[in-house]
Formats: sequence, C-alpha cells, structure tokens
Amino acid sequence: MIHSRVPIYDLREHVGRTVSVCGWVNTLRLKRHMQFVIVRDHTGMVQVTHKRDNGPLEAQLEALTSESAVKITGRVVDAAQVKLGGLEIVPEAVEVLNPAATPMPIDEHTGLEQRMDWRFLDVRRRPATQLLFAVQTTLEQGMREYAYAQGATEMHTPKLMGTASESGAEVFEVGYFGRSAYLAQSPQFYKQMAIAAGIDKVFEIGPVFRAEPSFTSRHATEFTGVDVELAWIDGVEDVMAFEEQMLAHAIAKVADAHGEAIAEHFGVEVTVPTTPFPRITMADAQEILRKGGWDPAGVKEDLDPEGERSISAHIKEATGHEFVFITHYPIGIRPFYHMRPADNPSVTLSFDLLWKGLEITTGAQREHRYDVLLKQAAEKGMSPEPMQDYLNAFRYGCPPHGGLGMGLGRVLMVLLGLDSIRQASFLFRGPNRLTP
Repeated sequence: MIHSRVPIYDLREHVGRTVSVCGWVNTLRLKRHMQFVIVRDHTGMVQVTHKRDNGPLEAQLEALTSESAVKITGRVVDAAQVKLGGLEIVPEAVEVLNPAATPMPIDEHTGLEQRMDWRFLDVRRRPATQLLFAVQTTLEQGMREYAYAQGATEMHTPKLMGTASESGAEVFEVGYFGRSAYLAQSPQFYKQMAIAAGIDKVFEIGPVFRAEPSFTSRHATEFTGVDVELAWIDGVEDVMAFEEQMLAHAIAKVADAHGEAIAEHFGVEVTVPTTPFPRITMADAQEILRKGGWDPAGVKEDLDPEGERSISAHIKEATGHEFVFITHYPIGIRPFYHMRPADNPSVTLSFDLLWKGLEITTGAQREHRYDVLLKQAAEKGMSPEPMQDYLNAFRYGCPPHGGLGMGLGRVLMVLLGLDSIRQASFLFRGPNRLTP
C-alpha cells in the first residue's frame, strides 16, 4: 500500500493512521533499548520512536547519518511525554533517499562567512532562514498587489546595456560579441522609456548590478531592486505617497501572515506603519544633526550612516515613526535627470527613505524636458552622444513623471532586525564572493 506524504505540521490530523513523512534526519539518539530519530521537513519536526528488536528496522535506523534525506512510513501515535507536538511515529518502513556524508561542514557555532560557503545546508538547518524567504515572498506579493491595484504594469527591462548607465557610477563590463556591454545598475532609463511609451505606471522587481567595492553590512554587487515609475504626476509628493502606501500594505500583509513566527525566530515585532510618513528636507535634517553635535569629516552634502541613524532616532522621538523621507537633496549628489525646482535650482525634487536609520529607497521627480536634460547633463560634464537613445525618449511628448528604486534585501534586513545584507539574500554576491 502506498502512503502519500504528509507534512509534519499536519500529523495531528492523522493520529492512529499510517502515513509517510519525508525529511531530513535532524538528530539521532540511539539508546540501549530504544532508538529515537528526530526528522525535520520544511513545516516542523517529529520524533520517530523504535524499540530495539534486532530486526532490519533497527539496523537501518542505526546506520542513519545526520541530514540524510529519508522517507519514514509509520503509525502516528499520541505521546504526551514527547515535547515535539506531543506526537511520535512508530516506524514500519525506513527508506534512505539520499545518505548524508559525515562530518557536516558547518554546525550551529560556524561563523557567517563559512556558513555562506554551505548556504544550502545553512538554510536547510535554520528554520529562521527559511522563514526569511517566506517573508520575502509575502512582502513582494504585498507590493505587487498594491501596484496592480493602482493600475501599474509590471515590466521586465534588459540587464545588458550598450553604454554605462546613469551617472557613470561603477558598472560591470562584459564581453559581447567582440565589443563591450554593461550590466544594468538600475532599470532607470528603461522604465522612463516605458513612461514615454505611454504606459501609465510601471514597476519591476528584478536584479540590479553595482560594481562598487563596498564591504559594508548593507552593500551587495547584485541585489533585487523594486523599481516604480509613475506618469502624469503633479510633483514628487505623488511618488512618496505611492511608496508609503505600498510599504504599509506589504508590511501589514507580512505582519498578518508571519508576525508571530517573526517574533519567535527573530525577536522582532512587526509594526505596521501609519501614513503619511514624516518628511524633512536635507537642509533641515543637517541643521538638526549639527545642533546635536554631528560633524562629518569635510563638507558634507549627503548624510553618512551615522547621520542617517541619528536623524531617524530624532524623528522617532519626535513623531513615534520608524520611517522618514529626507527630501530636496543638493544637485551635486544627485543624477542629471533629477528635476530641480524653479524657485531653488540648487536642490533636486528628490528623496531618500530611511527606515530605522537605514536608507532603503532613492526616488525623485524626473526632468522630462529635453532641453533642460541636455543642459543638466552638460553641467555634470556628460556627453549626450552615448545617451542619445535615452534622450530621444524626451523629444516627442514625454509626460511629467517620477519614481523610486528600493533595495529588497535592505527592507528585509530592517524588517527582521538582521545585522548584514548577507543574511537577507539566498546566495550573496559581494566584491569577495562569487560562489556558491
């Protein structure tokens, strides 16, 4: 008789019946008279209990190794003394689907870098890490739901570009049929082209590549970006309103689906933010910080990580809010395509969103007037020729528009209270890591 596989989480519904569970050997306790095997699948753990009888089952259980993939068929029995759910399985058949080699290359005391070398094992053995990817799925689902409800179209833009994009920041060069191509460090230009193509609201969740030799806890050379672009806006405020509503919707979905599990595994309470989020100009933020003793090395137009943490703490104290939009960044630290207000052309209609002191988003109203774009590019010392395909999008009636780019890993990092973005991705990519 074939018994269909039952997830461990559902065993309570099958007490008294014979079922099969498939999973990994979590722990072996082989006593003189009894054999205990804890089996783990993606839903939980169960104890398999066998009384020694010198039979074939005893030999099979004795030969098991930790992390072997097994199929155990047996009767589900109520056992109040068993801490794991008050159930046990009395085995009738044991099938080793794939034995695990010994010893294991990592254990619970192994450091993060070595665990990264064996990421599949690290994820498999840590329920918290598996939860992380369930949270990521729900978070993305929530963002998509909101975007779809607003009438947004999901796009998939090229990741290979013929010229280095944006402000000439570090890009990866790759060979391309005898010439050079570059990995896109943002879908920015392409999503603006989609706006020029008459697609009213655009979003994309996809890979982003940054050739920055940054070794911080928040940088990666490849990460997942959440990008949005909105046409016919009245101002940058429309973009910030879209983002705060999208995040509030997605975080509420995470809290509802995983709030208890996140509290248990990460010790973090998921707080659904209220909208609108606080907003403060860069000039006002710097004034507040300097009064508090913030004094970065050299003249700073931007906030350093300490400044970002400090202004977030200040806003939290003043408003109780974990999020804050920093607005009106100076033109010197923003790309040429950010719009500048007519009454103050030294700043841009742009923003960063900080969550608990970490920058998770950059956004802006874009300059949609061809002649102004040319002028601003020239001011930055940029030649229009390599960007002509991009610039052409603004010559034939491109509407006012704006958008944002958000790092999914950073959002997860803050949401779950992680120390490093390395933990927030399945297989991390950084300057020193191209494997596994």
